[in-house]
Amino acid sequence: MSTLSRDEVARVAGLARIELTEAELHRLAGELDVIVQSVARVSEIATPDVPATSHPLPLTNVFRPDVPVAPLDRGAVLAAAPAAEEGRFAVPQILGEEA
Repeated sequence: MSTLSRDEVARVAGLARIELTEAELHRLAGELDVIVQSVARVSEIATPDVPATSHPLPLTNVFRPDVPVAPLDRGAVLAAAPAAEEGRFAVPQILGEEA
């Protein structure tokens, strides 16, 4: 037995300002009914003795601690670059604009 009627689907579609044809309303009523029944079945299984989880595996932070360190020396970095100009990296022009 369907728990969602065609009229209920039409009402929700109207609230969302979604235009649906009669065929779409009929098809979506059946599809949404399957979804509602699936959620109800999961709700039956999820009893108070089953802990809620957001992820099946425990997650850990993979980032390093944020510790301030001395910055790299500008001269050493620019010396390792293919090209430098006026204390900055020099790169080829790509947009065709005048420099």
